[in-house]
Amino acid sequence: MQSRNAAAVFALAALASGAAFAQGMDKKDANMPKTEMEKCYGVSMAGKNDCAAGPGTTCAGTSKVDYQGNAWKYVPKGSCRTMKTPKGAGSLAPIKS
Repeated sequence: MQSRNAAAVFALAALASGAAFAQGMDKKDANMPKTEMEKCYGVSMAGKNDCAAGPGTTCAGTSKVDYQGNAWKYVPKGSCRTMKTPKGAGSLAPIKS
């Protein structure tokens, strides 16, 4: 019986500390600057694009091949052209495949 009480006390303490931690994170996150993003073409893996990838696709997750030139993924602003793939670098405009 005593071990059940100890387990219950431990569980409640864990929940309380988790809730306190989550509240603190919300305040910190609200004050943090949001990272600007840009569309980067030709860097997503098959089925991992963020949205419409041209003819034959409708939205997120519909690209057919890795590094599909007309499929884009959101990346931190300024990083697209530095991304290297087996087919070259990322592009801010669709790439002809």
